[in-house]
Amino acid sequence: MTRLLATLTLFLSIPLTILVTVACSVPIILAGLLKLLLPVPVIWRSISRFCNFMMYCWCEGLALLLYLNPRLKWNTEGLEGLSKKNWYLLICNHQSWADIVILCVLFRKHIPVNKYFLKQQLAWVPFIGLACWALDMPFMKRYSRSYLIRHPEKRGKDVETTRRSCEKFRAWPTTIVNFVEGSRLTEEKRLQTRSPFRNLLAPKAAGIAMALNVLGSQFDKLLDVTLCYPQNTHSPFYDMLCGRLTHVVVQVNLIPIAEDLHGDYTNDKNFKRRFQLWLNTLWSQKDDRLEAIKKRYKKAGY
Repeated sequence: MTRLLATLTLFLSIPLTILVTVACSVPIILAGLLKLLLPVPVIWRSISRFCNFMMYCWCEGLALLLYLNPRLKWNTEGLEGLSKKNWYLLICNHQSWADIVILCVLFRKHIPVNKYFLKQQLAWVPFIGLACWALDMPFMKRYSRSYLIRHPEKRGKDVETTRRSCEKFRAWPTTIVNFVEGSRLTEEKRLQTRSPFRNLLAPKAAGIAMALNVLGSQFDKLLDVTLCYPQNTHSPFYDMLCGRLTHVVVQVNLIPIAEDLHGDYTNDKNFKRRFQLWLNTLWSQKDDRLEAIKKRYKKAGY
């Protein structure tokens, strides 16, 4: 009976999720094309506000779908003191496609609309890719070390993409989201990359270093978000669609952005080492938090 209910929920939630996504992304895409045809600052700002509003509507639609699951319980810490009038840089561990949904739903009424650093491949996803382009989200193209040796002119392309996108976010409060691991966590990836962490991949520092350098003191705080699905570790997104997602644990730490976190990550080797050390320390603390969350839920019998 439980399996039948999960199957029925899956077949219902997929079309509803697609419907909400299409209904919100089509107006964003059309507005983005209009912005491209009429690059006048006043018009551009008005269209961008409309696109952000439609992004908020998408978050509300996803929230409604999540709340239809009576089994889902939220355990959140650290949402106090957030404001939609501030600029935030949000970093989070990355386990599943469910992470984006959870962050959008949880923070939709607390901080400005989330703008994600996205992989280049997502630009070709129907509706979502064009909508993210219209929302000025940066698409990052990753190059292997061997490729960069053969094509040194490609070095720093992601940094330039980050710089251009961040410049657009100066106009109004924005939350820039970066999954600094650069990829979703799997045990296979963790072992292949020889990650020093038990529950995380090693973080990549260049993206957030560039964002901090471009927007500088405009960021009010760094949001260090730790996200965990203690009962759905293997396939959170699939379990979400099936209505089997039971617990979402989110811990938010507001970190003041110190002056020494601003610098030239590309050309200043000393700054690069300091920044990587700072981020690795942050990631080690996050690893400990995840381990504690998992042990707590295991001890409680979940």
